[in-house]
Amino acid sequence: MIVRISDDSLALALGADELAAAFEAAGCTVERTSSWGMHWLEPLVEIEGQGFGPAGPDDVAAILAGTSPLAIGAIEKHPFLRGQQRLTFARAGKTRPLSLADYEATGGWAALRRVRGMTGAEVIAEVMQSGLRGRGGAGFPAGIKWKTVHDAPGTRKYVVCNADEGDSGTFADRMLMEGDPYQLIEGLAIAAHAVGAGHGYIYTRSEYPHAIAKLRAAIDLSREIVAPFVLEVRAGAGAYVCGEETSLLNSIEGKRGIVRAKPPLPALEGLFGCPTVVNNVLTIAAIPHIMAEGGAAEYAALGVDRSLGTKPIQLAGNIRHGGLYETAFGITLRDLVHAIGGGTASGRPVKAVQVGGPLGAYIPPEQFDLPFDYEAYARVDALIGHGGVVVFDDTADMGALARFAMEFCAAESCGKCTPCRIGSTRGVEVIDRLRTREKVLDPVAALPQMHNAPKHARGREADVDLLKDLCETMKFGSLCALGGFAPYPVLSALRYWPEDFRP
Repeated sequence: MIVRISDDSLALALGADELAAAFEAAGCTVERTSSWGMHWLEPLVEIEGQGFGPAGPDDVAAILAGTSPLAIGAIEKHPFLRGQQRLTFARAGKTRPLSLADYEATGGWAALRRVRGMTGAEVIAEVMQSGLRGRGGAGFPAGIKWKTVHDAPGTRKYVVCNADEGDSGTFADRMLMEGDPYQLIEGLAIAAHAVGAGHGYIYTRSEYPHAIAKLRAAIDLSREIVAPFVLEVRAGAGAYVCGEETSLLNSIEGKRGIVRAKPPLPALEGLFGCPTVVNNVLTIAAIPHIMAEGGAAEYAALGVDRSLGTKPIQLAGNIRHGGLYETAFGITLRDLVHAIGGGTASGRPVKAVQVGGPLGAYIPPEQFDLPFDYEAYARVDALIGHGGVVVFDDTADMGALARFAMEFCAAESCGKCTPCRIGSTRGVEVIDRLRTREKVLDPVAALPQMHNAPKHARGREADVDLLKDLCETMKFGSLCALGGFAPYPVLSALRYWPEDFRP
């Protein structure tokens, strides 16, 4: 009997190796696969398409006997999967991550073979036709970035995959690197062909040892297929700011991970001073589907407005059914949190959802009909970011969470610009004052030029105004998105839950 169990990091952390050993001891053949993304059921066991989970070694006998209460029926017909539109994660749960045979049998390398008969300009035209925008957070059109590098003068160009996934509640990059590494490699090889690059890098976090091992093994196994393109994996030391593209490039070059001033843009002067494409994992991983025959038109037919294609959304936090949900843009938070996620794991009412990582805005339930769309979120001062959705129930202290955003920014700032370096520290201090006492002495002494009021005993209203002024300065004066986005959670918490900022 063949038993299939994921070797995804989350499954491993929950005992997948011990479970696999127990099935092998019972005489079964165990295949280690990618994860289906139904994380609340891990470790998930698949036998002839039927699922059992979450399972442990003590459940093996009952599963094999057909008497286990952990049975969930046919995995592919599970409601969590049935409603998805999986393109980027089409192989999730179905293939063995390092099997070239599995990848080839599911359409792998077909797009790369096709584009090798095309010019770079033709490839870029199809990427632009698809409407693909950067999936790392900024939402910049991928085709325009590629065209800029393609048209830039120079004999040496690079493609770089930003896999420095540091946002809270996000794991799609890791899942793809661990579960479908050849798709990422194929996407990078296509990007290199399109822009005329011979060398590429995948920059990921040292905290992702399983992803790094999978990628390096996959690169070795596929070296002849993607030649003459050369690809390397570089591991960062865990600095959140290295998720910003210029800081990442400095780190690859062996320099301190600090943000570069722009211009020049990396597309013109990037890695080692050469024109460079920098795209997120999910952006690059969408490319093989787009560049398959008819893929660009199919991709562009999904989504809403200017947010086209599918978005892998990560459901996390206090949620009953946490996991990876890929669907076309336009789905609402209400559906994601309640219909798909099953509400809170605690069973208590939802108080807020943070979308877009630790620096994303907190969205209250009255805005849960907001469609998942870059422009719709921007209109309410929120971010889609990398697609992480973190749920909080009614016990959450939004003032404390807002303070954490400023504290996080202070800890992770590269220190290059004053609004981020100093503003985040001052932000923590102002929030602490608001949350500990009604009146303060000299609340604007640190930044008197930002306030017209005299420097004498002031009340809460002055500190609230000061916090808003500080956030505005950080938002528009910071060199990169770390300082620029830190105000989003603070201002949203202050707007919708002002009572959480009181002593």
